Amino acid sequence: MSASQPIYLDYAATTPVDPAVADAMASCLREEGGRGNPSSQHLYGRRAAQRIETARAEVADLIGARPEEIVFTSGATESDNLAILGAARAGAERGRHVVSSRIEHKAGLDPCKRLEKEGFAVTLVPPARTGRIAPDAVAAALRADTTVVSIMWVNNETGVIQDVAAIGALCRERGVLFHTDAAQAVGKFPLEVRALPIDLMSFTAHKLYGPKGIGALYVRAGVRPWVLPLTFGGGQEHGMRPGTLPTHQIVGFGAACVRARRALEREGEAQRVMSLRERLWGQLRTLEGALLNGEGAPRVPGILNVSFEGVEGESLLHGLSELALSSGSACNSASAEPSYVLRALGRDRELAQSSLRLSLGRFTREAEIDAAAAAIRREVRRLRALSPASDTPIGGGESGAQVLGEAGGPGREVWIRFRLQVRGGIVHDASYRVYGCPHTLAVAAWLAGHVRGRRRDTLIPGAPSEWARALDVPVEKLGRLLTLEDALRECQRRWPAV
Repeated sequence: MSASQPIYLDYAATTPVDPAVADAMASCLREEGGRGNPSSQHLYGRRAAQRIETARAEVADLIGARPEEIVFTSGATESDNLAILGAARAGAERGRHVVSSRIEHKAGLDPCKRLEKEGFAVTLVPPARTGRIAPDAVAAALRADTTVVSIMWVNNETGVIQDVAAIGALCRERGVLFHTDAAQAVGKFPLEVRALPIDLMSFTAHKLYGPKGIGALYVRAGVRPWVLPLTFGGGQEHGMRPGTLPTHQIVGFGAACVRARRALEREGEAQRVMSLRERLWGQLRTLEGALLNGEGAPRVPGILNVSFEGVEGESLLHGLSELALSSGSACNSASAEPSYVLRALGRDRELAQSSLRLSLGRFTREAEIDAAAAAIRREVRRLRALSPASDTPIGGGESGAQVLGEAGGPGREVWIRFRLQVRGGIVHDASYRVYGCPHTLAVAAWLAGHVRGRRRDTLIPGAPSEWARALDVPVEKLGRLLTLEDALRECQRRWPAV
């Protein structure tokens, strides 16, 4: 990290590429070993194919699988789709019922929605408040026509680890295929997939310091006939995932797996990351109303998810420009909706929306943790002081009549309170308290400046649509400005009689 670069705390979204991995990929792009199409039979093709098979063995070795059980894909999302859709469709004659959970990644939930459109029934098991899926709840969801169960190993938002051994055993007893999304698990702790009742497992390179765009699906020996491909043509990967294999990305994936295995063999690395996580939480928990999501459940070392009472999540993120982090899942960050994972854990809308996911990794250092904690504490306190819920007084004690106008309220997207100092029928000063998104805060400050010098009948400076144009407010947030207008209208209603 340099002084001009934000502190990176988004390892759960993607990890930086390890320099050794980048070197392996670069050599593959430069050397003759990466020149040929690995499907070709000439020398260059055979060299490329050999590098791929070496990498396949390296990937398999990390998870305790056989090389022939590894199917390369474009990433965990494709692997999830291939496993869930492929297994459900292949077993449709035996049954058309799939079980998953309410806190899966979208890469697992959306294929289930697709299956529902195809006439399948899907049961989504709710989590406990800790974020764990109880094996008994999965057992209760199983039916005679259930063919596939898909439960992710580690939740990407909370870091909570599921009991895949117990869930997989339930499935194995009933002859149901069990799939797990292990994108956040592989490389985080030692695992031997063949020692567990897992039939299909998705993971990806970019979560373990490898390149984006390459992942894998573990397909237990004997399960392949029960998974239909999603794409066709070429016959690569035993026909399960055809297409020319990206030699350099696969080589990078293999190199990342080698380094991940070495890191796991150094027991101190996991402890180091966990110590950093606990150091960060130790500094944040002193803030009143800081709530740890997933508390009481086993979690991977590198993920900390915290909700903050009394702050608006988008404004909190906006104020933390010196940090690179996420609110909820990075794949869902374009949505204004609060995290469905945290809502499923019982957090209300406001708390779910005010959560930060801070994820650490191989290159995180103690000084960065301390700087991040200080920045978050600063912003939480600033936003709370700015909120109408704050006990701090609005404005000073200037002479003249005071006019208060309030709109919105606790638990709503916007809560605004204006205080006007009126003398001689003119606004001499204006202050405000506001809870809302960054655009709402900016417009509230703009209005407080523009109402000065105005009389009652001209108090409101134009229409919300004009304010939005002046401050580049997105059209989808225009409704929030109506609440600000309501507060000014309340000021007009309470204006002192002359």
